[in-house]
Amino acid sequence: MQEFMNAVVIHEHGGIDKLSFEKYPVPKIDASEILVEVKAAALNHLDLWVRRGWPGLKLDMPHILGSDAAGMVAEVGASVRNVKVGDEVLLAPPWGWGACGSCLDGNYNYCADYKIMGENTRGVYAEYAKVPGENAFPIPDGLSFEEAAAIPLVFLTAWHMLVDQARIRPGEDILVSSRG
Repeated sequence: MQEFMNAVVIHEHGGIDKLSFEKYPVPKIDASEILVEVKAAALNHLDLWVRRGWPGLKLDMPHILGSDAAGMVAEVGASVRNVKVGDEVLLAPPWGWGACGSCLDGNYNYCADYKIMGENTRGVYAEYAKVPGENAFPIPDGLSFEEAAAIPLVFLTAWHMLVDQARIRPGEDILVSSRG
């Protein structure tokens, strides 16, 4: 494995002029993590907000932005069982502590230690990204890396609105209206 990779980083908050393309160390993984060779990354509005910054946001600088990505598993930690090297995956951006009641119920967004990749952790605008193994999901058949990278965070937002907020349940019908 190479020691350095190309990454888009910020050294301070601000406009697009704060983005810098530079060499950055390839992340080291632990037993519960995987290293993914990023093949495609999507731009989410969260990335713009993090780049601009907001009161109280504290990042370790330089910071790699990016919440949504798809790629190939390059390395697997010793305790990861759901993926293997070479698998094509999309990456779920939420990280929870993993042991609190909310995490155990699958509601990471209610965890006191909730993080979003690219916001509270290093992101995916790089050749490689590390994530917990449980955050990797097989790319659905027929989707390109680019299409798969466009799914993660927007899917979670829509899911949360429909299932948690609107309380939609299996068997119910919904009407999606678009104003064009």
